[in-house]
Amino acid sequence: MATARMNAIFLIVYLLCAAVQYNDPDTILWISLYLAAASMCIAEFRPQPPRWPPRIMALISVVWIGTLIPGIVGQVSLDDIFTSMSMTTNAMEQAREIGGLLLVGLWASALIYRSRAPKS
Repeated sequence: MATARMNAIFLIVYLLCAAVQYNDPDTILWISLYLAAASMCIAEFRPQPPRWPPRIMALISVVWIGTLIPGIVGQVSLDDIFTSMSMTTNAMEQAREIGGLLLVGLWASALIYRSRAPKS
């Protein structure tokens, strides 16, 4: 039951994230990612959810993060990411994008773990 509640919360979060991407430089890409993550959550409400959506979302997140990390190492601090709302550098934008990818990847990983756990 707790997983269903968390899944509902993540569904709402992903939909809200998709809704605020209108001013992002790569709007379509991010709206697509968050809507795919929301679809993953919707699929989890089925009695027998498919196992592949969380795996695909986790893989996309890990690979995408791997492409962004080299651009931010030594370029931006945690303080920069959380204290300023403006995107002063490309590295800051990429660091915040990693945050969005972590949001998707961590919940996808939790769903993968849940699907592997023995049913009681």
